[in-house]
Amino acid sequence: MFIAIVQIPMTKRPRDAAVDSARKSAPTYTALGAKGLLRKYYLNGEAGGGGVYLWDSEAAARAWYTPDWEQRMQAAFGARPTVTYYDNHVVVDNEAGKVRVEGER
Repeated sequence: MFIAIVQIPMTKRPRDAAVDSARKSAPTYTALGAKGLLRKYYLNGEAGGGGVYLWDSEAAARAWYTPDWEQRMQAAFGARPTVTYYDNHVVVDNEAGKVRVEGER
C-alpha cells in the first residue's frame, strides 16, 4: 500500500462549502478505484486543503499525480499543490476491527 498526501495552500472553507466541493469531485475518485485508489480523505483546515490518499501501489499513485494534474489543481485552486509520498505497510482499521498488513490476506 502507498499513501500520498496532497496539500494545497488555500484558505479554510466553511464546512458546507468544503462538503459541497467534495461531493462534486467524489465521482472522479470513485472511478479511480479501478486504477488503484483505495481511499481518499478530504482535508480542510487552517493549513490549507488537499487530501490523504491510500493507493494499492506506488506506481498507481504516481500515475495520477502528473504535471497535467498539477496544472489542473493550480487552475482550480489558484495555488500549486505539493504531494508527499509514503510507503504504508500496516493499517489499523478500528471500524472493521482489523489490522491490515501489506501483502497479507
